[in-house]
Amino acid sequence: MALLDATDVTGGYGGADILCGLNLTLSRDEVVVIVGPNGAGKSTFMKAVFGLVNVRAGSIVYDGRDITNNKPEDIVARGICYVPQERNVFPSMSVQENLEMGAFIRKDDWRPQMEKIYELFPRLAERKKQPVGQMSGGERQMVAMGRALMLEPKLLLLDEPTAGLSPKFIDETFRQVKRVNALGVGILMVEQNAKQALAIADRGYVFSSGQNRFEDTGRGMLANKEIAEMFLGG
Repeated sequence: MALLDATDVTGGYGGADILCGLNLTLSRDEVVVIVGPNGAGKSTFMKAVFGLVNVRAGSIVYDGRDITNNKPEDIVARGICYVPQERNVFPSMSVQENLEMGAFIRKDDWRPQMEKIYELFPRLAERKKQPVGQMSGGERQMVAMGRALMLEPKLLLLDEPTAGLSPKFIDETFRQVKRVNALGVGILMVEQNAKQALAIADRGYVFSSGQNRFEDTGRGMLANKEIAEMFLGG
């Protein structure tokens, strides 16, 4: 059974449909990447999964349960965490305070999970008392991912995690994504650095005008000349 199974998803903002019958599946151990041109519905689809966009038709099933149009807080409680492209950290708070905020709905002892995150991101352990607003973009992205992982999700939604980062931190972010996935967390990622993202992906989708255009393995998409010319810069 798929961890995430979206079928004929149609919806958007107000009365306008940005998503026009999209389909996507993700297994428990997969990294799945969505690529496509601006305005294709990539980020809108992620928000629909997380309950931030109204789905007018179709269904989104997570771990065997229909979560279509559920509230974000209910979706978080079921094990899905979302890291948006912007405003994904509390800049005036320290690294440790940000991670503590990530555990806000937990009633159990979350300190062992914080130690796991420090092991996963040693740079954060070194700077746990530093205000996040004083850190680089790549380091802030580590904090955002770490904060999401405090809830020990089964599925992590990453919206443009390398946007605005230097080449050094782009490479490091993709390595971190693979390390998180190796812990048993499914990853659904929208990414502008399509070639690098597909290189680490189990499978990929191309969205265009709110519809599915292509679906294949990450390697298969990189080897497809039509996809390369139309969506990957040749």
